[in-house]
Amino acid sequence: MEKIILITGSTDGIGKATAMGCAEKGANVIIHGRDIKKVQKTVSEIVKKTKNTNIDYVIADFSDLSQVNKMASDIRNKFHRIDVLINNACVFESAYTPTKDGFESTFQICYLAHYLLTSQLLDLIKKSDAGRIINVSSMVHANSFSYEILNDKKNYDGYRSYEISKLANVLFTYELAEKLKDDNVTVNCLHPGVISTKLLHKGWGFGGSSTKSGAQTSIYLAFSDEVKNVTGKYFTDKSISRSTPITYDKKVRKEFWNYTENLLKEKGLL
Repeated sequence: MEKIILITGSTDGIGKATAMGCAEKGANVIIHGRDIKKVQKTVSEIVKKTKNTNIDYVIADFSDLSQVNKMASDIRNKFHRIDVLINNACVFESAYTPTKDGFESTFQICYLAHYLLTSQLLDLIKKSDAGRIINVSSMVHANSFSYEILNDKKNYDGYRSYEISKLANVLFTYELAEKLKDDNVTVNCLHPGVISTKLLHKGWGFGGSSTKSGAQTSIYLAFSDEVKNVTGKYFTDKSISRSTPITYDKKVRKEFWNYTENLLKEKGLL
């Protein structure tokens, strides 16, 4: 039975390379992007290159969380299960940029939107024989933060916001893995490598390895039998690695989970 794999932010960079790799393995891939023309072009490219015609798509701008909920609803109307969810989408903002929902863009797009999407699709993932949730983090994820700086317009720092959003991905991974330890769903996160993407060039001004290289650990976590029973881990180069010390603090993880839940509930999104 072919895997049904949803990859967020998959019209460019690592996400697109991940989608291509999953399609080459015969999966039914669901492409996500915010621009329908770009999404449709990506679907055509993948079908042409891989000869896999089981490529679907969904549209949502993650700077508007109501669109995330609409995206989840669209998926539920078409698919009876999701085998793998790869939370990949992210941005880097040099200046403070608020979203429609009133949050800082990097934090919302890289983390909050994925938390919400995962929550809304969790029952579909549980319907898989072996559901997998994969969160793309980064080796630069922070080792400290305060709740006050998450929306600090005056002292905004794009690098700090990016690092905190990637820390949030790890905290989310570990806490969700704990909550799902008795279910047939694994939850892992990863550092994809230093990869030549638009985000890297915008934020750091230099390139790195190929996007195909950056997709390899996500593809490994999506398909490999070696990790079918592995959950709550951080991977680098297809191997379990250590995340920053703060991520192993259970109190911090639980508080951050509750903080996220409250943010979304206050907006009427959960």
